[in-house]
Amino acid sequence: MRRVPLHIGDDRLLGGLDLAATLSSGKSVAATGLLAEANNGLLVLASAERMQAGPLARIASAMDLGRVNTERDGLAFSREASVGVVALDEGIDDDERPLPALIDRAAFLIDLSDLGINETAPAPFNESDVARARVMAPDVVINDAAIEALCGASIAFGIASIRAPMFAVKAARLFAALNGRTAVRDDDIALAAALVLGPRATQIPMPEEDENEAPEPETPDQPDEQPEDESNEDTLRDDPLEDIVLQATQAAIPAGLLAKLRLSQLSRSKSKTSGRAGAIQIAKGRGRPAGIRAGRPAAGVRLNIIETLRAAAPWQRLRKSQRGIYSQSDASLKVEIRADDFRITRFKRRSETATIFVVDASGSSALHRLSEAKGAVELLLSDCYVRRDNVGLVAFRGTKSDVLLAPTRSLVRAKRSLASLPGGGGTPLAAGLDQALIVALSARAKGMTPTIVVLTDGRANVGRNGKGGRPAAEADAMSAASGFKAAGLASLLIDTSPHRNPQAEKVAGALGAQYLPLPYADAGILSDAVKTTTSQMRQR
Repeated sequence: MRRVPLHIGDDRLLGGLDLAATLSSGKSVAATGLLAEANNGLLVLASAERMQAGPLARIASAMDLGRVNTERDGLAFSREASVGVVALDEGIDDDERPLPALIDRAAFLIDLSDLGINETAPAPFNESDVARARVMAPDVVINDAAIEALCGASIAFGIASIRAPMFAVKAARLFAALNGRTAVRDDDIALAAALVLGPRATQIPMPEEDENEAPEPETPDQPDEQPEDESNEDTLRDDPLEDIVLQATQAAIPAGLLAKLRLSQLSRSKSKTSGRAGAIQIAKGRGRPAGIRAGRPAAGVRLNIIETLRAAAPWQRLRKSQRGIYSQSDASLKVEIRADDFRITRFKRRSETATIFVVDASGSSALHRLSEAKGAVELLLSDCYVRRDNVGLVAFRGTKSDVLLAPTRSLVRAKRSLASLPGGGGTPLAAGLDQALIVALSARAKGMTPTIVVLTDGRANVGRNGKGGRPAAEADAMSAASGFKAAGLASLLIDTSPHRNPQAEKVAGALGAQYLPLPYADAGILSDAVKTTTSQMRQR
């Protein structure tokens, strides 16, 4: 069992030039990488949700091929690397998750968040049982009907990857082998479906309607045909086996998963923001390592000495021979480094986020949902405070809009500004959107990643000039909304009207925002919906 460091480099993961041995011997010496060292063993990825795409892609390739092919530092070699992987997702929320390529290659997705150490139970088998199962597994028989049932269940639950039913088939054979059987039974299939397919489900299958199907009545002169038909398992067990697999998979779906998936289906944003800490920015001297590149040392740039020596090492024999000192034991010149050998470390970091709430405090909104909206915003403010997000608050009512709170981390100020927000008057939606755009662009200019959450019923009746008139007000609102789309800002519009309002949906389209109608919801449901959809927005 080998533990993979979070910021492992290609030289340690894949193997390459052994720098110390190369410098001492004067010739290139290859070093074995961690993947090859773990051949026929396990790799443990701690904080897999934070690992970079490059190392994860190389680990995924080793999982697929069972070997690692290395061509770097003037060396080329291939070594066996048949490894199992245990990836630990230690993210505190849904904003950070391991890459889909890694999740797709994991046979079992296990949620241990609600399981205490005292609630675990010993395994029903020991090491000798596992060793015996490894020998038996290749010879375990599984029929076509079982494979078709697993594939059908995978399709019914909306699982797009072909690896899922393949893993389920392997798991069923292993379950049979662990129990000392040479053929797969229905309970093995059900268990494999529950453990492999259940956590991957994205939908609940619709029940099939039996049209004009009725069981044929039994005739009294054929009492012995039923026992004869039961001997033909391939004929009678198709439908029951499919039902068993579907029921076992549905029973294993984690609580609340499908509710989140239904909300996440509303996510259509193409924002480039990522993660709870904002967009990724290239930094010079601090942050997470983002690779090595050739470059000259300069102010604010960190020279990577090891990689510089690694780049120079393969050329030492040639350079010394060119200088005519290769045959001499010149102790004064151990390593010759040239300008082309310099390597600098690149870093990346995430910018701060600014969640800007735009609240409709007009008369129509106050009549319907202002209290729920204020309660939801207060819950969201608390969540943003925990995640150290910056929070801004813009409200519009009457004939104008006001910035009640510029982006800040002060939860007390935010709650105080929200509590003092009155309701009533017209709906100057265009003024509210214009003001929110100014605040968002200002936050972006300060290096933040803004996300705008608009809570409104969409019934604009006051234009930019402060005069009433629904047609002109709606035209101004559409014009103001187009600015968000042009600026590429991530936004979410929650329709707070008692019934789905086409005008609010139209405004969301002009904003380029996700549209979330919640006609029947309290403050808690509003808060959960916003957290789910904004999390999906930032992941995209």
